[in-house]
Amino acid sequence: MLLVKKIILFFRELLFPEKQSTIIFALLVLVIVIPIRIFIAKPFIVSGTSMYPTFDSWHYLIIDQITYRLDEPKRGDVIVFRYPHNPSRFFIKRIIALPSETITLTGTKTIIKNDDYPEGFDLDETYISKEKAKPSNMTVRLGKGEYFVMGDNRQSSADSRYWGPLTDSHIVGRAILRLFPFTDVGTFPGDVQYNNIN
Repeated sequence: MLLVKKIILFFRELLFPEKQSTIIFALLVLVIVIPIRIFIAKPFIVSGTSMYPTFDSWHYLIIDQITYRLDEPKRGDVIVFRYPHNPSRFFIKRIIALPSETITLTGTKTIIKNDDYPEGFDLDETYISKEKAKPSNMTVRLGKGEYFVMGDNRQSSADSRYWGPLTDSHIVGRAILRLFPFTDVGTFPGDVQYNNIN
């Protein structure tokens, strides 16, 4: 925030050296900031422990709202979305299965079947600690535009296991920046590369 204020002050002094132009500068800032806030990036504060240990309550994130307008969400992406049963609420989860795939949860194993892997493959979820795993038994076939999402803390996550697939129309965006806590500041927080699939 301090850097943003310094940049704003720099441009204010550069473009509008007189005090009377404060109103013009404020309008210029609004013309630039509001569209960015509405269409490009959105702040998000994590509430709850469904994504622990990757995220915890009060982690402050910036959500990229434009990438999924240009590209499809990927397996492992951490996304913020509108809860399908109450769109005024926002959730944060990880994408586990993609459209047209079949996901089978057996115990603590996650098996994905798709065109590339018709026999299925075990998803290597290294971000889940053994004490946060929760046995499940279910199979779900996803349709077009449907994603299966789960929290990293499987014991404390209300996710697709309980309310079903998430449609792409509910996705707000991907977590691209963690600004708080300061010890964990970084880009693409929670980013994961699966070792056992292409």
